[in-house]
This record gives sequence, C-alpha cells and structure tokens, in this order.
Amino acid sequence: MTGTIRFLLENSLFLVIGAVLGLFWANFDHASYEHFLHLEILSNGLIGTAHEGHRVINLHFLINDIAMALFFAIAGKEVWEATLPGGPLNNPRKAATPLIATLGGMAGPALIFVFGAAMLGQLPELGHGWAIPCATDIAFSYMVARVVFGPGHVAIPFLLLLAIADDALGLVILAIFYPQGDVQLVYMLMPVAAMILGFAMRRRRVESFWPYLLVCGTISWFGFALSGLHPALGLLPIIPTMPHAKIDTGLFDWAQLNRHDTLTKFEHWWKNPVEIILGLFGLMNAGVSMSSVGEATLLVGTGLLVGKPLGIWLCGMFAAKKLRFGLPDGMTSRDLFVLGCAAGIGFTVALFVATVAFRPGPIQDAAKMGALGSFAAAIITWIVGKIAGVERVANASARTGHEAGPVVRQDLDNGDSPRHAAS
Repeated sequence: MTGTIRFLLENSLFLVIGAVLGLFWANFDHASYEHFLHLEILSNGLIGTAHEGHRVINLHFLINDIAMALFFAIAGKEVWEATLPGGPLNNPRKAATPLIATLGGMAGPALIFVFGAAMLGQLPELGHGWAIPCATDIAFSYMVARVVFGPGHVAIPFLLLLAIADDALGLVILAIFYPQGDVQLVYMLMPVAAMILGFAMRRRRVESFWPYLLVCGTISWFGFALSGLHPALGLLPIIPTMPHAKIDTGLFDWAQLNRHDTLTKFEHWWKNPVEIILGLFGLMNAGVSMSSVGEATLLVGTGLLVGKPLGIWLCGMFAAKKLRFGLPDGMTSRDLFVLGCAAGIGFTVALFVATVAFRPGPIQDAAKMGALGSFAAAIITWIVGKIAGVERVANASARTGHEAGPVVRQDLDNGDSPRHAAS
C-alpha cells in the first residue's frame, strides 16, 4: 500500500473526497448526478427502494442500505468491546461524566432543532429531523481535537468515549425513530434466529468471521429490511455472537492489535473496504445544490455548532460538580467546552440521518447542507481553544483518570485515526 493511499485511508479522507466530488457533480450537472444515483441494478424484488409499485435496487440503495451495514457493524463492534470487563463503559461510575455529557450533547441539539422549527412555524414539516444534529463524527472530531489539545491530553480519550456512547445512542435512535416503512416486528424473529445460529456456531468453535457475516448477517439484514427497520443496522445483532476477547484494555489500546479473535479479524479485514464505502457514501449523499440552504440548514447547523458544545458542557459539569463524579485529572471545565465544540462535527452520521429523516427534495438537501456545514466546528474549536488557553500536551503516555474519570489508555502518537486504532 502506498504512503498516499495509507494516509487517505487512515484519516478518512476518501469520505471527504467523495463528498466534495458529489457536491461538485450535483452543482455542475445535476441531471447526470441524479441518473447515477438512481441507476437500476435489480428490480421486482422483495427489497429495495419503492418505485412505481415495485422494488428497485439502485446504486443509492446498494451503498446506503447494504454496504453501510458494514460501517455500522464496525461502530457496533467498538461499542460492544467498550462494555466488556475493563472497558470504559463497563464501570458506570468511572464513565458517568462522559456518558452524562453525551446525553447533553444529544439533547441540546435536538431541543434547539425542535424549538427552532416551532419558532419558524414549521414543526410539522421539519420536526422529524430532530436527530440529525445529535450525531458526532468520531474520526473528524478526533483529528480536530488532536490538533487543539495535542495527542497526550486527557481530553482525547474523554472525547473518544463520548463519541462511542454517541454512536450507541444514535444506533438506538435510528432503529426506533426512523423505520423505513410500516413496521412488522414479526420479521425481527429473523435477527433473533441469526443470533441463535451465531451463538451455536461459536459453541462449535467456528473461528472464521465469514460464516457469521454471510449466513447469520444475511438472515439478520433481511429481517431488518422486511420488518421496516433500517437495514443498515442489520449486522449489529451478529457482533456479540462472534468469538471475541473476554476483556477490553481501553479505548484504542495498541496492545489489542495483536489479538487474533474472530471479531478483531472481522474489523482488520473490513477496515479499509469500509473507508472506500464511506467515500462512495459521501459521493452518493453529499451531492446537493449550493442553493439548497434553508431553514433546515440553519437548524442542523445551530444544533451542531451551538447545541452540541452547550449540552456537553452543561451536563458534563452537572455530572462533575453536582453529582460529584468529577472530571479526569488534567481536564478543566474550559477543556470540556472546547471538546464539545470539536464534537460538533456531525458529518457522516448526520448525513445518513438526513437521508432517512426526510424524503428526497428541498428539505432533505437543506438538512444535508447543515451537516456539511458542521465542518465549521473545526475552525470554531481552534478559535475557542485559543481563547480558553488550552494547553497542548504533545507526548502521549499511558494514563488513567482519577477515580471519577473514565479509564482509557491513550497511545495515539502514531497519528492513526480512531477508525483504525483497533484494527
């Protein structure tokens, strides 16, 4: 692998390149871009996008509903491992402050979105998009925080834990609040059957991840698709069934790179293909007209750039001071607010939620513009960090928070993005 390709993969730049290409293409030749998105691959099947009374699998469906299931599976893998003994989510007291801050970082944007939509008199039209600004893009937020805080600052693992908890809640929100049709829960027996089969395979000592993915994963994915829940979540139930390590040594601890369990091999194999998938996702979903700016843009942008840092700071300080859970050693209230600004980048998942919250059209495009505009959080974080006097910590070292802080290891000096840290 060449150095350039490796750099692009490790910094999630394929996603940025895809989004920029989609944005340029849609504004240069919108008709050909739309034709590309809706290019039919199969039709008249059980699954796909509804079109003139039948189901069609087009490129957009192939990426958003099928391929993105692998992205959410890897996100689910990080959440699952964080709950194992030794993991940062295994001890509720030590993880209390970042978890409560996470709730604030989701409630703040949602409240601003709903309140703003009501004030504009467009709550019926826009209210369904309340979850769009709740997202935090872990890879890009991490990169910005690393520049502002330095790789050795305790705010970095705090942000990573917050982002993973945000992912977990985001998956729940997608499943419950954004079904893709009439919900028929009887089909959810298929994911249950897939889990039972997966556990049986584990008892039989099936070590390769391919049977879990191709057999159990396919059954589970079809269950989600037929039930009306979003099929991109379809691989999540099989994650706990794969043979995995019994303990977790912390967020992105490099010692885990040497593991050879099935779940780790699954991530090793798919980490780079998923970056390519994310590039295609950006190409397929970021192509909106620059003239699409509207009320939804303002609401999503305000939610991410204002509601996210305020919610994280208020709830984080409430947990630290009033509930006496404290902040990790070396972290101040000012650091927490700056960290909240970095968490305001909601690019990937915010784009995804926009596609399921609204039908294709001006409102969806305007909401996507808000998600794209959340990159302004990078500049805001740098400015606020300077004003707040954030001290960069250049040398990373293994460290743990005090008794009230999250226990995480911070070996991040090699520059890898979190998406690859456990890979």
